[in-house]
Amino acid sequence: MFTPDLRRRTEGLVFLALFTLTIPLANWLIQHAGTTCVPNGPCLVPVLPGLAAPSGVLMVGVALVLRDLVQRRLGVLASAVAVLIGALLSAVLAPPALVIASAAAFLVSEMADLAVYTPLARRRMVTAVIASGTVGLVVDSLLFLWLAFGSLDFLAGQVVGKAWMVLLSIPFVVWLRRRDERLGLVAA
Repeated sequence: MFTPDLRRRTEGLVFLALFTLTIPLANWLIQHAGTTCVPNGPCLVPVLPGLAAPSGVLMVGVALVLRDLVQRRLGVLASAVAVLIGALLSAVLAPPALVIASAAAFLVSEMADLAVYTPLARRRMVTAVIASGTVGLVVDSLLFLWLAFGSLDFLAGQVVGKAWMVLLSIPFVVWLRRRDERLGLVAA
């Protein structure tokens, strides 16, 4: 039988594992999966009619939410360490041309997400996830595109693609918050 503390830690480790998996998946997607692959550039997916984004945006949006959930279950320190590990993984797994862009964008955007999420999370979890995800996805998009391609050509698509993933996670976040209240689970 799970005690509330054991449940919180177990779920935190699951969220941490999923967070970590988003990094290699984002790097693989941007190189291999999309409706179009630009020569010497990213593979693209449509995010709105007439608007495309590098396919890795899908996992980056998910990573921003998962980082929030890691923090909710394991605490700020564990979340910050997860971001540092994620940045290292990103640097190791990114294609050579994208190493600096991938690692820097991951590190800075996830820390921005942490900075926004932390003060809001105790009282307004859903608001915290949306606000921190928005800040994180904009920071990640600007930094990654500029460092990787020297251009902000895909900025709108990046922002929209990541925003879709954050928005799609909200029903799960609402369900989790309600379940936490019902079970008496408190954030770490």
